[in-house]
Amino acid sequence: MSAFAAAVGVLFADPNVGRDAVYIADGGAPVLVRVVARRADASTSFGDARLWSETTRVDLRVAEVPAPRPGDRIEIDGDAFLIQGEPVRDRERLVWTIDLRPA
Repeated sequence: MSAFAAAVGVLFADPNVGRDAVYIADGGAPVLVRVVARRADASTSFGDARLWSETTRVDLRVAEVPAPRPGDRIEIDGDAFLIQGEPVRDRERLVWTIDLRPA
């Protein structure tokens, strides 16, 4: 295991950073995972206008979910979300960044 992989594991395990969640593949069984939730505002340009919107993104370890797909479900603290768009892996191929929308 690389030093970077070990550091990622520590971050996800930290109760101040990582959170328990349930990942449910479309048609699959629920799996308990750890996520790092990011709920930042996003700014999108549309012509001359700029639109602000709330977003929900999570980081999810590839070791826990090797192939998340749009339409799969993630539940965090009783709130259900669906994966929208294609998940993106980091450069080290250890962490997925996933955009979510309320289910």
